[in-house]
Parts: sequence; C-alpha cells; structure tokens
Amino acid sequence: VLLVESGGGLVQAGGSLRLSCAASGSIFSIYSMAWYRQAPGKQRELVATITSGGSTSYADSVKGRFTISRDNAKSTTYLQMNSVKPEDTGVYYCARGRTVDTGYVSDYWGQGTQVTVSS
Repeated sequence: VLLVESGGGLVQAGGSLRLSCAASGSIFSIYSMAWYRQAPGKQRELVATITSGGSTSYADSVKGRFTISRDNAKSTTYLQMNSVKPEDTGVYYCARGRTVDTGYVSDYWGQGTQVTVSS
C-alpha cells in the first residue's frame, strides 16, 4: 500500500488549503481513511476520519473548519482546510485505518506534507 500526500504549503491565517492523498496497492474503497497532524514538539494527533461508507468524524479543534472527503474512483482522500489558524501548522499525514475498541488505529501511512499557517 502506497499513500502519497500533496497540497501542503504556506497559507495566511484565515485562508484555505486542500490536501490530497492518492492511494495505490489495495482496494481503496473498502477501507477507512484518516488525516493526522504533528506540530513541532507535539505528539501526532488524529484530525479526521472517513469510513468506507462516507461517515466522518473530526477532532474538536478542527470541527466546522475542516472537511474530509474521498473519491473512490480516484482512490484519493482529501482534507479541505478552511479558516486556518497558526495552531494548524504541522506535518499532515494520510493513513489507512479502522476503528477498534480503544479508538482508531492506522497501519499504512504517507510520508507527510508540511502545512504552515502564518499569522
């Protein structure tokens, strides 16, 4: 399984950015997908998930500002980031995963894409 993120960059606070994650090597449509991020000096955190059926969930910190979506025909997951804040700065990772009793776990990860929000 190969996951390749793109779309990161520098954006001003209040602006928008769309991240993409292209998947290959597995049957994309049957898997849940997720976006994580890791800010400098902090642990990686789960930002958003989307099931194979299209149900979504978000971290409280991004709820109402970020939207996760998927295009199964293109084997691609997206993260639309609106009204970004400096605290959204970090490396964003795409991952394949699933929900278990203890939370959400991921087994395949992309290499990450840097998002920097300037104030």
